[in-house]
Amino acid sequence: MTVGLLLTLAGLALIDSTSIGTLFIPVWLLLTPGPIRVGRILTYLGTIAGFYLGVGLLLVWGGTRLAEALGGALDHRPVLWAQLALGVGLFVLSFRYDGKRQRRSGGVLRWRDRATSGDASARWLVGLALLAALAEVATMLPYLGAVTLVSTADLSGPAVVAVLAGYCVVMVVPALLLLGARLAFPAPIERLLGRLNRWITQKAGGALGWVLGIAGFLIARDAAYRLGLLGGAVEIDLFNW
Repeated sequence: MTVGLLLTLAGLALIDSTSIGTLFIPVWLLLTPGPIRVGRILTYLGTIAGFYLGVGLLLVWGGTRLAEALGGALDHRPVLWAQLALGVGLFVLSFRYDGKRQRRSGGVLRWRDRATSGDASARWLVGLALLAALAEVATMLPYLGAVTLVSTADLSGPAVVAVLAGYCVVMVVPALLLLGARLAFPAPIERLLGRLNRWITQKAGGALGWVLGIAGFLIARDAAYRLGLLGGAVEIDLFNW
C-alpha cells in the first residue's frame, strides 16, 4: 500500500463525513432540546459506521473474487485508463450542480424532521441510522470509490478490515468532534450548530456537486498515479501482514 493511496482514502472518508447520515443528522440530534445523551448519539454513529463497514467488506471480498476470476485484469492499463476517465467524468459532472442557484431542500427538511421527531430511544436511533445508510447506498460515491481502490490494492484480509474500519472511523470523526465540543462548550457550540443547520437547509442542494468533484479528482489522481503519470509511488509496509 502506498502513502498516496492512504491519503486518497483519507480524503474520500472526509468527503463521506459530510453526508446526511454522518453529519447532517448528528447536527440535528445535537440541536434537539434537552440534555445531550452521549450514549445514544454514539449508538447512532456506531450503527452507521458499522453498516458502512459491512457493505464495504462485502463489496471488497466480492470484488476480490471477481478480480481473481478476471486474472488480474483490473491492474491492466486499459482498466486504469477507464478509472481515470471515470474520475474525470465525475469531476466534469460536478459542474452541473451550481451552488449559487437556489435548490429545493424538501428532502433535507424531511430528514431533519425524522431526526428531531423521534422518541430518542436507542432502538429508534439505530433504526434512523440504518434508514439513512440505506438511503445513501446508491449515492455513496466516495465510499464506492474507496472500496474500489482497496479491492485493487492487493491487501491481506486483516489489512482490508483494518483499512475499511479506519475509513469508517475517520468518516464519523467530525460528528464526534462536534459532540465533544457541544459537551465542553455548550453555548458557543450551540450557536455554531445553529448556523451550520441553516447552511445545511439552504445549501445542501449544491453540496452534491462538491462531493462529485472532489471524489472524481481523487479517483482520477489514483489512476494517474498507478499509470505512472504523476511519478513513482512511495511504498510502506504497514499492511504487509
